[in-house]
Parts: sequence; C-alpha cells; structure tokens
Amino acid sequence: MEIAVLGLGEAGGRIAADLVSAGCSVRGFDPARRPADVPCAASALEAVEGAVVVLSVNAAAVALDVAAGVTPGLGGDALYADLNTASPELKRELAALLPVQFADVALTGVVPGTGLGTPALVSGSGASRFAELFRPLGMPVEVVGAAAGEAAALKLLRSVFMKGVAVAAIESLAAARAAGVEERVRGEIAAVIGEPLLERFLTGSRAHAARRVDEMWAAVAYLEELGVRPRVASAAAGVLGDLDADETVGLERTE
Repeated sequence: MEIAVLGLGEAGGRIAADLVSAGCSVRGFDPARRPADVPCAASALEAVEGAVVVLSVNAAAVALDVAAGVTPGLGGDALYADLNTASPELKRELAALLPVQFADVALTGVVPGTGLGTPALVSGSGASRFAELFRPLGMPVEVVGAAAGEAAALKLLRSVFMKGVAVAAIESLAAARAAGVEERVRGEIAAVIGEPLLERFLTGSRAHAARRVDEMWAAVAYLEELGVRPRVASAAAGVLGDLDADETVGLERTE
C-alpha cells in the first residue's frame, strides 16, 4: 500500500516510521524535517502522486492550505485522512474541498509513545475504508459516524475534561509549592489519578503546550456552537498559553 504522510513532526514521523516497518511504501514530506527512517519526497505534491492513502499530520492552522496544495496530485480513488486535532467545522471544510474520499481521524492517545497503535476515532465518507486499511496494520480504529467532523467533535469533548484536569493539577501544584507543601499535595493528587498520569499531565502539558492551546481554542469554539459556556475549556487554553510562553510556569519541582 502506497501511503503519503504530510507532516513528519513528533506524531507524523512516528506514524510514518511505523508504516515503513509494517511494509508499506511510504513517501513523506515536511518542509522542516527529513527523518532518516522515512523516505521523503521533494514536495507535498510529489509525495501524494500515486498514493492510495494520504495522511495529513501537521497542524489545524495549515490543514486547508496543505489539502488545497496537493489536490491536483490526488488520484480519483485516493483516501485523504486528516489526523490533525481541529474543530468539526474545519473537518467539514476539508471534506467539501477535497475531490476524494475523506476521513476525519481523531487520535485519542499519545502518538509518540504508541505510533500506529494509537486508538483512533474516524468519521466521514472514507471512514469505513480507513478502518479496513489501518486495522490490519495494528491501529485500533472505531468508526463513529458517516459525516466529517463527528470524530473531531468527540475528541474535543474528551479534551475539555482531560486538559481541564491537567491544568487543574498544574495550578494546584503551583499553589502548593508557594505554600511549601508541594510534595504532600502531589502525593494526594497522585493517590487519586495515579503518579504516571499526573506526570504525563505535567510534562506533556509543557512539551506540547503550543499544539494543545490550538486544541482547546477549537474546543471553546465547538462548545459555543453547542450553546455551552466554555468555562473550563477557556481556562485550560489560557493556562496552556502561559506554558507555551514560559515553559517553566507552574511546573518546577521542589527538590
């Protein structure tokens, strides 16, 4: 199976490398990266030519431009899958723009750690086909709807909780540090959610702050579309924005 991977950052690079290991013919493209373990094309358009599946794994901010740029190179039977965390509206715009089957893919795990083993929700006209192609490669795929945006919506609703808990832990520990009781409070939080998840919240929020800010603003927009006041989502976006500006905010450990 010939697969093009557009975006070879932490997530895209790991997925592309796993696809190579699984025996797929992979052509990747990223304007800023050329991983040694992924065959790379000279351009995005070159990468998609002849591809059965195109995976867009870059950023929501450029998803439309990337799709528009490769449209001339897509074969009529190609499947275009957008794996970016984005609003349901953006996924619908992508589906309307592309002249081929479209899969809205929402990855619900930590991609750098699990690669192709990352659980995925998928919707859109190409959802069933995406599941048929990627389940045998080891990806746990759940088809959640026929319309683009349905998978994205489910992920954003989950993110309100997950990122909300993460920033609550960050703020709680920052206050505990100021009060001189950080280790005690950390232990109490860990007793509820587990030390591994707490550490993932703390380190992951810092390492991926820029991407998660965009994710939470997309959640804010979706909640407003639903008529729900996004108090937690807005707060999470604000805290993550602070972390992106200053990665030490609220995260230092007292030794």
